[in-house]
Amino acid sequence: MPEGTRRHLRVCGTDIVDGAGSPVRLRGVCLGGWMNMENFITGYAANESMMRDAVRRAIGGDRYEMFFDRLLDVFFAGADADFLALLGLNSVRIPVNYRHFEDDGRPLTIREEGFAHLDRAISLLASRGMYTVVDLHAVPGSQNHHWHSDNATHIAAFWGQRHFQDRVVNLWEAIADRYKDEVWVAGYNPMNEPADESREVIGPFYDRLFAAIRAVDPAHVLFVDGNTYSTEFDVFAEPYENTVYTCHDYVAAGLGRGGAYPGETDGVHFDRDAVEKKFLQRTEYCRKTGTPIWVGEFGPIYTGDAARDAQRYQVLQDQLEIYRRHNAGWAIWTYKDVGRQGLVHIRPDSTYARHFAEFMAKKDRLGADHWGSTGIGVAEVTEPVQQLVAREFPGFDPYPWGRRDWVRTLLLNILCAQPLVGEYARLLAGLDDDALLAFADCFAFENCTVREPLARFLAAG
Repeated sequence: MPEGTRRHLRVCGTDIVDGAGSPVRLRGVCLGGWMNMENFITGYAANESMMRDAVRRAIGGDRYEMFFDRLLDVFFAGADADFLALLGLNSVRIPVNYRHFEDDGRPLTIREEGFAHLDRAISLLASRGMYTVVDLHAVPGSQNHHWHSDNATHIAAFWGQRHFQDRVVNLWEAIADRYKDEVWVAGYNPMNEPADESREVIGPFYDRLFAAIRAVDPAHVLFVDGNTYSTEFDVFAEPYENTVYTCHDYVAAGLGRGGAYPGETDGVHFDRDAVEKKFLQRTEYCRKTGTPIWVGEFGPIYTGDAARDAQRYQVLQDQLEIYRRHNAGWAIWTYKDVGRQGLVHIRPDSTYARHFAEFMAKKDRLGADHWGSTGIGVAEVTEPVQQLVAREFPGFDPYPWGRRDWVRTLLLNILCAQPLVGEYARLLAGLDDDALLAFADCFAFENCTVREPLARFLAAG
């Protein structure tokens, strides 16, 4: 189709189709750790806003801006888009933090300058024939309980505050107005992994948010996460028009506590059939309503042990084969990091990796990062606490993931992680501008290493 006549992607039955009506199976990556930073991706501790505040105090406002602007510039650039296009991928899901576009001190006032990097990424990908899905990954008040919504607590306050909800509606009206004519934006992912414990607020809020977006932009596809971290879809009745309901499909055998594959993880047997059964459960709503299937996040975590990582690659290959058979699109988590999960990662001998090696080892020893950790940390401390809570509160089963995860979050991902924030910032203090810029440049594609087996599997997927 000539470029001048290209039209938006849209939903047609079980397919996403282009302007000519031809099916488009979106296959790509999530650009985690960029416009929504995460501790395990770039090596800091706790949540993004806390870390940024500590770094600003440690190195000063001007140098803080210089460092993070450079990191945003190099973390995703033309060479990254070229690499993804060369693999034959056709889309990138871009997680963003609301703080780029709105300041807590001036709520409901949109920051125009916050769009610069997102505009740049959309343009880079469009020039290579690749689509973008804009994903609001962190909202005011936090829509879920963990670090990836920039949550400094374990409380998803978003659901109880109309003010927070008003701000998200206002932000999406601005995003939709900005990109309503951009055909290389595949669509909008209005909220990553919502977790409304009451299950009473999320449905009406989605109704309100979608009406607001559609009033500004009736054309773009909406990619909608289900409740409880995009695993539950019973909050929806009839599907919204031109909407894809996205599941997240992580396999426990491929995560931090994962055991052998095929084999046992936390007393549950995982093999290819079990992986497919869970996928079918998570996509039941899509198949029941005859809407497209798109897996917004999936992917194992790698350990550095060849034998274990071979099993992790088998998890990945089984998932990709299942997705092909069910005509499911996908976006793997994540594109680039310090070496835990990324398709591309910084080199172990880079100045950044060497400078922060002891710090990241301490994080691992303490289990301070949720993602990739076994959730145990220093066992002689954590396990007695786990046993205490289990013994004293035998019926305690908190939302969303139960007692063990609740204790782990408070004890490791908050109590241990938050004191580490200052340690990370102090490792940047006293460095000259050249050293800070060199650290950022370690994340440039030309200074990184490609996880070659993962690249091959995704190219074939």
